[in-house]
Amino acid sequence: MRIWCFDCFTDDDEEGRLKQSAMDNNNNNNNDDVDLDLNERELGVNEDERWPLCEEMMLATTEEEEEEDGAELEQLWSSEIRSHPHLLLQGESSNAAAAAAVGEDCTMEEADHDSYHKRAKVYSGLAEARSASGVSSDAGSSVERTVSFGVASSSRTDVDMFCQNFILNYSRKDGKKDEGDDNGSSESEDFELHIDLTDDLLHMVFSFLNHIDLCRSAMVCRQWRVASSHEDFWKALNFENIRISIEQFEDMCLRYPNATEVNVYGTPSVNALAMKAATTLRNLEVLTVGKGHISENFFQALGECNMLRSVTVNEAILGNGAQEIHLSHDRLRELKITKCRVMRLSIRCPQLRSLSLKRSNMSQAMLNCPLLQLLDIASCHKLLDAAIRSAAISCPQLESLDVSNCSCVSDETLREIAQACAGLHILNASYCPNISLESVHLPMLTVLKLHSCEGITSASMTWIANSPALEVLELDNCNLLTSVVLHLSHLQSISLVHCRKFTELNLQSVMLSSITVSNCPALRRITITSNSLRRLALQKQENLTTLVLQCQSLQEVDLSDCESLSNAVCDIFSDDGGCPMLKSLILDNCESLTEVRFRNSSLGSLSLVGCRAVTSLELKCPRIEQICLDGCDHLENAFFQPVALRSLNLGICPKLSVLNIEAPYMVSLELKGCGVLSEASIICPLLTSLDASFCGQLRDDCLSATTASCPLIESLVLMSCPSIGSDGLSSLNGLPNLTVLDLSYTFLMNLEPVFKSCIRLKVLKLQACKYLTDTSLEPLYKEGALPALEELDLSYGTLCQTAIDDLLACCTHLTHLSLNGCVNMHDLDWGSTNVQPFDYFGVYSSGEITQEPAEAGNRLLQNLNCVGCPNIKKVLIPPAARFYHLSTLNLSLSVNLKEVDLACSNLVLLNLSNCCSLEVLKLGCPRLASLFLQSCNMDEAGVEAAISRCCSLETLDLRFCSKISSVSMARFRAVCPSLKRVFSSPNLAD
Repeated sequence: MRIWCFDCFTDDDEEGRLKQSAMDNNNNNNNDDVDLDLNERELGVNEDERWPLCEEMMLATTEEEEEEDGAELEQLWSSEIRSHPHLLLQGESSNAAAAAAVGEDCTMEEADHDSYHKRAKVYSGLAEARSASGVSSDAGSSVERTVSFGVASSSRTDVDMFCQNFILNYSRKDGKKDEGDDNGSSESEDFELHIDLTDDLLHMVFSFLNHIDLCRSAMVCRQWRVASSHEDFWKALNFENIRISIEQFEDMCLRYPNATEVNVYGTPSVNALAMKAATTLRNLEVLTVGKGHISENFFQALGECNMLRSVTVNEAILGNGAQEIHLSHDRLRELKITKCRVMRLSIRCPQLRSLSLKRSNMSQAMLNCPLLQLLDIASCHKLLDAAIRSAAISCPQLESLDVSNCSCVSDETLREIAQACAGLHILNASYCPNISLESVHLPMLTVLKLHSCEGITSASMTWIANSPALEVLELDNCNLLTSVVLHLSHLQSISLVHCRKFTELNLQSVMLSSITVSNCPALRRITITSNSLRRLALQKQENLTTLVLQCQSLQEVDLSDCESLSNAVCDIFSDDGGCPMLKSLILDNCESLTEVRFRNSSLGSLSLVGCRAVTSLELKCPRIEQICLDGCDHLENAFFQPVALRSLNLGICPKLSVLNIEAPYMVSLELKGCGVLSEASIICPLLTSLDASFCGQLRDDCLSATTASCPLIESLVLMSCPSIGSDGLSSLNGLPNLTVLDLSYTFLMNLEPVFKSCIRLKVLKLQACKYLTDTSLEPLYKEGALPALEELDLSYGTLCQTAIDDLLACCTHLTHLSLNGCVNMHDLDWGSTNVQPFDYFGVYSSGEITQEPAEAGNRLLQNLNCVGCPNIKKVLIPPAARFYHLSTLNLSLSVNLKEVDLACSNLVLLNLSNCCSLEVLKLGCPRLASLFLQSCNMDEAGVEAAISRCCSLETLDLRFCSKISSVSMARFRAVCPSLKRVFSSPNLAD
């Protein structure tokens, strides 16, 4: 058996090499030169057009054909050229081009059919490679010229891989031609590469490949060649939209006579190919044709194809388009004639079960199909009412009927069909304006589709109710429909979309599980009774005022943008309202709600986004875990007793005045911005974070009650709470885990309660506490108060320079210190001669009293912020100051700062932006990575000297520095090679 497979080289270099090899080979063998330019860009060969070539070469030949010489292949190639006129001989027309590549003998040897030899033998040769090696064919051997066709999108890698496999399959290691002996074996047996794949395993693997991949696999070895041509893989011959000749198709039918499925849709000679398939393939079961002229003889030939079960004819002209087409078949079960042009159809198929004539323009269809169950004549605009009636009533076993877009269908026709087809289950009469279903009885109907039926009104519901088995009902775009009242025990799904006059929906069905109602602007009342409904979505029903639900399984309800819903909707979703399993409720933008009260033991999620009119909220929902109140800016009273919330943000409710929360699982509560909150009862035993910023009316008694009921609080923010005094702060002793306390922007004068109550405090923020005196912080550096304190914020305070110096000298355990905007702070000078060393190494000296510190070690300060200090002029930190941990220093916006001298071994970031008076900058910071000098008046020499000792500097910001020119950037990079990013302004001085 011989297999010929073709692949195409699209790479220009590879193509040239192969052409040269072929030319040399032709010269050595004195063969005739044939100039063929197979460049795909010139031939325009796409993958669909190459498929018949690949398929043609995949044909297995008989033993007699195995003995024929190369003239057979040359004849085949000639016929291929005739079938594809775009393959032009260009040798004589191009003087500049060399001789075209012509492949040599690539005939594979006869496969070994011995059932005991299951081992794959991979060996083959590439004719061009042999030519390039100077190997010539024997004088007596036949010359078979082959041309390769492949996938147009093949990459260079794919081409190289193909070449490698091709050489392995067709050439010997000694460079000689591999010829078979009488037994069909070859001398290259000694050089075989064995792959242990059984035929059964290979057969299973190949079952997942398409035809193109099977053709490629046939090139690997003899075993793969035999396996890929097995008729099991060629049961379905799909030539859809592929250019294949009649000769090629006929040869395929002869090679695979047991094929059961053929698709010739869109082929050039579709009628001839269809006729050939129907008359040649006796086991044909499925046939697909179309996109062309189909003669009447084709339908006559179908009668001789006894095994045929399914026929599809799509987008075709049947006969001459004006004659009657007859189709008679005793075993056909499925027939589709869609989008076809034909005058009349006559179909006699006693076994036919499914018939589709969708979008065909016949004027008459005569059916003799007593077992027909499905009839689809949708969009057959030329079929008259009488023709539709005649076709349908001739099929007494009809179960599914589609007459959508048949505008002439009448109620009379539906009545007769209902009488003749008592078992009708599915009816699609959408876009039929003349039907109203009056007196139409369909007791077995399960699916009814009536989209855009202008004749359907509320009176039609009476006749629909006579279908007790109805499961699916679709009434979209029925503009005259005003109400739907149905009590159907089997109804599962109903759809009402864009029904403009629809006002009332009343459904009672224990099986109802899906309701689609949208864009019904007149809808006012909905009553639903169901035991299967789990989700109900009624968005944008602006006039809906009454909602009655008895749904035992309902879990999710979405009533977004139902602007007319009143407070009575809360009763529906309470425990006694008919939805005992409700878990999620969305009432977004229901602007008519003013008082929301829910007592529901199953509700887990509630959304009231945009309900701006709500003033009172009361929830007694022990399982509710999520609530969203965005936009409820008029809420005044909120009661959560009890709830399962873990976090709650009420800061978006600025008018909230009364709050009661009983949440046993809550850990975070945010009241930031509740400026009028005066009464608050917070019972949250697991609460760890409370933010009451800007709660100006919150008093000491409320804070005391909260600390008593929430003993686990770790973070407490009381910023801008001026009503909190000493009594409230004293209650903080009931919070043993308190580590973060924010008292910024308060009127505190005495911090003694804080020092006594908050032993474990780590973060203390006292921003803008302007009533604190210079002695308010003395317990910190005199008495050792708050020993665990790490972060202290004294920004915008009024402390004097002495208090700040003492604090910096003694509180060596601080890691973060903020002194932003301190107007009384002047210099930070740790190198002045009039300052005793012990003042800054942990010893406090004042008059005659001297207190020795517990430890005179290194300072732990890491971040020091002195932003916007207007009176600071000098910053000096020598090595003796022991700021070994300082990593960030921010002195920006200090407009009077003139001198900065730093020797900090671990400083990483220094910000001196907008220090417009800066003149002297000395840096001994080997780890400094970022230096910001925006809008500084430093000159080039000063900056160059400053960064010369910063060997790790990566970022330098010099934007808006008027004394530094753009040409200095190179100098800075030369001085500091580690620089990676230098930011400068385009308007620097030149």
